[in-house]
Amino acid sequence: MSYRPFDVVVVPFPYSDRLAEKRRPALVVSVEALEAELGRIWVTMITSAVDQALLGDSLISDLAAAGLPAPSLVRASKIATLDADRIIRRVGRLSPNDQSAARGALQACQGF
Repeated sequence: MSYRPFDVVVVPFPYSDRLAEKRRPALVVSVEALEAELGRIWVTMITSAVDQALLGDSLISDLAAAGLPAPSLVRASKIATLDADRIIRRVGRLSPNDQSAARGALQACQGF
């Protein structure tokens, strides 16, 4: 299956502070060519911890389009590379307004 930037997927997302992972929603942020040529996808965390704002956070306003059951935000400061076959399923896609906000959050965290 092919995934596009701003697709919302469910993945085993790795913790940043220990050797473990948790099944959670994530946002695809890589171009389709990365998956087509290397079988990899870049994803950034989606969390329901909306009360803890951090650099690179972006609130998701259209939960239905994203396929999310509870208030959530994109946490652009937590990004991972996964083999595409580790994606469990696609649940939705960010709305155009949420895509714009997520783009800004990603830019706030990038160093180039």
